[in-house]
Amino acid sequence: MTGPVRWVRHSFADPKIVRHLLADEGEVVVDEVRHHWVVFIIPVLECVGALLLLGAMLNLPVNLAWVPFIAALALLAHAGSRALIEHMDRFVITNMRVFRVSGVMTKKIATTPIMRILDITVDKPFVGRILGYGHFIFENAAQEQGLRIIKFVGKPDQRDLTIQRLLQRSGLRATAKEDEGDGSSSTIVKAPAGARPRANHPRRPGPPTARRFPR
Repeated sequence: MTGPVRWVRHSFADPKIVRHLLADEGEVVVDEVRHHWVVFIIPVLECVGALLLLGAMLNLPVNLAWVPFIAALALLAHAGSRALIEHMDRFVITNMRVFRVSGVMTKKIATTPIMRILDITVDKPFVGRILGYGHFIFENAAQEQGLRIIKFVGKPDQRDLTIQRLLQRSGLRATAKEDEGDGSSSTIVKAPAGARPRANHPRRPGPPTARRFPR
């Protein structure tokens, strides 16, 4: 049983984040964000309801016991699938980009480079401020729908600062690369001590008061 269980867990319960990294380009994970535990409250309540239905089944006649039994199985299946979907939904921050991996039977990957993020809005509802979660709303150049809204992010302020630092570093690197690509450099040449600027040069005349005019 260990082999099939391990295969199922590896295939359908592991998002395999490392597989999506550009390792040859030096990409590393800065933060892997799972959904806040609040998303599992409804699946847990559904499991509790299923247990109550199974308990009620014991007090019913045999010809009616199958009704709560089927309802309990349906609740357990729905709770398990919903919990698995939330578990597989990951938001990943790397040193190069942000991307989101979601889906159980089918995979969906949405990605955008760090430098294309234009603005981040952190929405913290009243309950989120108490429990410690928030929602990220991204404005980026491509407007990828999969990265537009990331809900139920734990420690939202800390993770917002992480993205802001990466944005700052990527902006500095881009500016440095542009300066290197231009190949232009400005050099300031200081005149020797005591030297006076030439007042009347044929190509670079001095101020009007210092120019010589023919009489």
